[in-house]
Amino acid sequence: MNKFVLMAALCGLLVVTASPAKAQESADPSYLSLGLGIWDIAQHDDTAADFRVEYRHGDSLFWKIKPWAGVEGTSDGSIWGGGGILADFEINQFYITPSFGVGLYTDGGSDKDLDHPIEFRTQLEAGYEFTNSQRLGVSFGHLSNADLGDDNPGAEVLNLYYHVPVGSLF
Repeated sequence: MNKFVLMAALCGLLVVTASPAKAQESADPSYLSLGLGIWDIAQHDDTAADFRVEYRHGDSLFWKIKPWAGVEGTSDGSIWGGGGILADFEINQFYITPSFGVGLYTDGGSDKDLDHPIEFRTQLEAGYEFTNSQRLGVSFGHLSNADLGDDNPGAEVLNLYYHVPVGSLF
């Protein structure tokens, strides 16, 4: 349970510090993102359900680069919490969002040992934005310790996202 509290605190710190230093008006909303997917879909070492909650800031740090933070857990008890950067590319009502992040991982009750507590997440998402700015997307991502551990098994995740503008929640 102590690792979960540490990861939750890290995610909270990343969300608080992720806003740009210079205040500016943003045409893009900040999102609360909920995800449901399949963990370890490619290797099938320890396939499990994947659950995610993320905060994606609407203001750009520069160009199209925006911060995000989140926590991810599996039905086997694995937990990853962290944050990073993403870029939204919109074409009409469709979007493509590549992202990169770093966070802490614990395998919990899972047999999927990623061999290091620090794990990097790369992801590509594509989806549709509705006229009310809510989004529905699908992503494919990879977690890796980037050879920080003795072994680097990695894990792939296929995920379905639903994004709700934070402003519409309150």
